[in-house]
Parts: sequence; C-alpha cells; structure tokens
Amino acid sequence: MDAWLWVYLALAGLAVVQSVLVTLQMWEHRRFARNRLREVDTYPVRGPALLVIPCRGMDEGLEENLAALIGQDYGDFRVRFVVESADDPACASIRRAMARRPEVPCELLVAGKADDSGQKVHNLRAATAEIPPEIQFLAFVDSDARLRPHWLRAMVGRLQPADVAVATGYRWFFPSRYSAANLILYSINANYSLLFGPKTPDFVWGGSWAIRRDKFESLDMRQAWKGTLSDDLVATRVVRRGDGHARFEPACLVLSPLDTGWAGMFSFLRRQYIIARYYSPLWWAFALAVVGFAGLFLWGSVGLALWGLAAGSAAWWVPGGMAATLYFMTVGRGFLRAEIARRYFPDVAARLHPVQVFDTWATPLVAAVHCLALASSTVGRHITWRAIQYRIFPGGRIRLIRREDWSPAAEQIEAETGAPLRHEAPAPHFPARTAPAPSDTFVR
Repeated sequence: MDAWLWVYLALAGLAVVQSVLVTLQMWEHRRFARNRLREVDTYPVRGPALLVIPCRGMDEGLEENLAALIGQDYGDFRVRFVVESADDPACASIRRAMARRPEVPCELLVAGKADDSGQKVHNLRAATAEIPPEIQFLAFVDSDARLRPHWLRAMVGRLQPADVAVATGYRWFFPSRYSAANLILYSINANYSLLFGPKTPDFVWGGSWAIRRDKFESLDMRQAWKGTLSDDLVATRVVRRGDGHARFEPACLVLSPLDTGWAGMFSFLRRQYIIARYYSPLWWAFALAVVGFAGLFLWGSVGLALWGLAAGSAAWWVPGGMAATLYFMTVGRGFLRAEIARRYFPDVAARLHPVQVFDTWATPLVAAVHCLALASSTVGRHITWRAIQYRIFPGGRIRLIRREDWSPAAEQIEAETGAPLRHEAPAPHFPARTAPAPSDTFVR
C-alpha cells in the first residue's frame, strides 16, 4: 500500500473519532436539556435580583426583546438598562418598554463614552458601580436576546451548589430572512451551542449569565473588567482563578434575531475569534485545530477522490468513501440539532424548519466558510464592534480607534416615533450607596 494511503487512513481515523466525540457531546446536551426543561416550572424565586442590560443602537427585534426582558415571571427583580448616551437610538424603545410595565422597577443609566475600555465593558462597570443593598443576584443580558418568562428563575436556580459561581446560557440565532449569510451563521452557531453540557465547557457567555452578588464583589469583577474589551472571557478567567465554576443552564438558551449579509457575517465571526485569540488563546488554538482539521479533511477527501478518478487510480473510493461517511455523520447531527431546537423553541419550530434543512444538508459549505473565518483571525488586531473600532494589544488591553456617528440614526427614530431622545436627567430610581462618577447620569 502506498505510503500516502497509510497517512491518509491515520488521519481518517482521527477524523472519525472527532466526529463521533462531537456527536456524543450533542447527545449528552440533548439528555441534559430534556431533564432541565422538564423542571422549569419548579424553579423558585431565591432572592432579589438585578437584571442589567447594556444597549447600543437598534438591534433586530429590539422592541420584542425589551418586552421579554421586563416580562420575567421572577417577581422580585429590578431592571437596569445602560447606554452610552441619551442620544442612543435604543433609548426611545427602552422608555416605551418601561412605560408599558410600570409595575416593574426599571431605570435607564447613561454611562458616558468609554475611553480605556470597550463600550460594553464600560457600560457594565457603570451599571454595577452602585448595587442596591438588598440585591442578592446579578444577571446580565444582551439587548439582542429574546428571553422566555422563566429565564431569570432558571438562571438564579442554576447557581447551586455553592461551587457554581456563575450560571450561563447561550444564544440560538433566529434568522429573519432565509439568506445564505443568515443560514451559514445560524449553522455555525448552532454547532457551538450544543457543545455545552452539564459540566462542559466551563465558560461564561456574556449575553445570558448570572452570578451571586457576594461572589461578584469578592472576585472584584468590576476591577478585572477595567481596560478590557471582552466581558465574558474576562469573567471566565476570573471565575476559574477564584476556584469557581461556570455551569450551563439549558432553560437559559436564548433566541437571538439575526439579519446580516456576507460582510456582516464574516465581520461577526472574525471579531469573535480575534477576541478569543487575545483573551483565551488556548481555546482559540483548540477551535482552530479542531474546526480546521475537520473542514480541511472533508474537502481534502473530496479533492483526493476526484483526483483519483481523473488519474484512473483504483484507490479513489477510499477518500470518496471517507468523505461520504463523514458527510452523513454530519447529516445525522443536523437532524439531532433540529430535534433539540424543536424542544427548546416549539413556538417558532415551523419558521426554523427551512433553516434546519439547510443546516442539515449544507455542512460542507458551512465548514468551508467557518474555516475561512477562523483562518482570518490568525492575523490582525483591529475589530469593529457596535460601530466602534478597537485595537487589541497583547494581554487584552485595548485602544479605541474610531467611533461611528449615531446621531443620524437617532434623529431618524425621533422623527418616526415622535419620542424625544434628548432629555434632562432626574434623580435615580434606585437608591445609591455612593456618589456616581461625574460622567454617569441616570434617566428615569
């Protein structure tokens, strides 16, 4: 047998083992999710909670997202929205959401522009500078997440036993259009979503997580965030150093409306991986190796089979058969993802069906795009996030390079809704324990 064939067969064995392990992890996710989702109605209210939502600009489906945020069935909770500026286009939507549910204690905090941190991190630090004394739990949600009513109960309930420092959910994209970019990004994200299990990975996702107030303060999370760009990877690092664990809660997997183009899709993926490269290099290297190997081996097998056919080689069927085997294993995982998604989100299952058909059968295309996005993250240190361009330095320190002007969007929304975005700032709704920083303003 030719030496190249022995090498190929060894790589094929690795590819099959990797595929089997991924499948088993998804099956374990399914088992764990089924058990946890059956218990949703039993999750109790454990104590006063503060729900913090950093906002910038108009997310897809923002009005519905805000309504779901305020509409939690937890009972004993408060909501704190935080924006960079009173001119932010999101302010009008936030104020309308607050007006619809006056019985829920809500406030809008204007944090000011960041100068030494990412804007989201700056907003989070401003929002947690003064925490009401009765608050026992802090929960954090991105404005593009659409929560289910049980989200806060399930999140706080997952903060058991005592060694669980953080409870985390994750996103499940919900494409608004069946465009190629939306479908590919949905598929890449869905694959990552199902790698979460009862104990793996020990990772915080910043769009849906919670922490005990005493743990937040003892870990000095606000200080750890200072001067950084990534809230969740920094939180992950701090929790691990503090001998705690981050645990996944399936009931806190959130829908995230999605509508992007090719440029937006690549920008999103590249940004995620560049941030990981600086804040979690081992995880980034692992993803590069695993995703790169799987994609390159699949497409390499197809290429070898075609080359063998063209050259008249009798061994063409070896790479051809391996490519077919790996492909149909991914198809099986696609059906598994679709079944899990129906359990998570039965109310939108019909609208997700065309997306899941693509996710199931278009794996080679998705793998190629994913590999390109990962490869692009090996170079460069500039990213654009929420219309702000940053440069990242070794160790995760950053410098803000440029801001987009949000005024035209704000003026357009004001003209369309008639809701003024510029206003005076009255006293804060929550009692403050210490004086706010000079740049901080509360808007009720």
